[in-house]
Amino acid sequence: MQHAGPQGAHGSPETRVQAEGPAAVRVPPQARAADVDRGWGPGASGPTAHRDAGAAAPGDGARGEHTHSEQPMPRPRIEQARPVVQRSSVRGQILDALRTALVGGELAPGEVYSAPVLGDRFGVSATPVREAMQQLALEGAVEVVPNRGFRVVERGARELAELAEIRALIELPVMLRLARTVPAERWTELRPLAEATVRAASTGCRATYADTDRAFHRGVLSLAGNAQLVQIADDLHRRAQWPLMGAKTTPGRAALMADAADHTNLLDALIAKDVQLVQSLTREHVTGAH
Repeated sequence: MQHAGPQGAHGSPETRVQAEGPAAVRVPPQARAADVDRGWGPGASGPTAHRDAGAAAPGDGARGEHTHSEQPMPRPRIEQARPVVQRSSVRGQILDALRTALVGGELAPGEVYSAPVLGDRFGVSATPVREAMQQLALEGAVEVVPNRGFRVVERGARELAELAEIRALIELPVMLRLARTVPAERWTELRPLAEATVRAASTGCRATYADTDRAFHRGVLSLAGNAQLVQIADDLHRRAQWPLMGAKTTPGRAALMADAADHTNLLDALIAKDVQLVQSLTREHVTGAH
């Protein structure tokens, strides 16, 4: 399955999911060109890169991000186009935006991004960006590059296959047990989550679909009553959604629609208590994840 915080072990599963998630954040790779009017490029003379007020706190370089070899990311021409960041939850919003950019391919595998430059893009200091990037590093999405910033991890087809194998080992036995024990009305309650994935897939936006896809899986697995299971499965699912190294394109609308259709088909099989069909659909859906 196309595979964000785990749902509790008890209580009703999520029944509302916004089909339209946040717009994918445009985060171009750190430029390697010569200096432009706002910064310095490789080989240019100058003590440090130019920074806007508030873009980075003093000492950023000492924390591992030197910016004299990269030019600042361009600001949107129209001020209203910049993502709106509420100061009460800056780190969380930046983390969400970076995850969206990662899934959507805006943060390219192998590229290095510094907190001050990304902070300038979002109109915040480097601190919340660095904290969000450190969280992504814990999740395995990026790795720290001393004196430069964070590099997006390059993943190959083998890693994706390994993730699919682990997901199948975890989710398939749970799905079979739930298929035998959960009453049909509980599965019917998950219909809005499945429908939300279809609406999201119809937009053709991979980042939008990714959120609804994971929400559906969390809703299903939450019926097992094991919060740790939901958390581990969701983490594996998120990692399976990251783009592959060297991928020229991301799955289009047709591929997303096919993946979303698996959700409705799976619900139908669960409602009918067709255990054999549930087994085949789950295995194919997880191992054939995009």
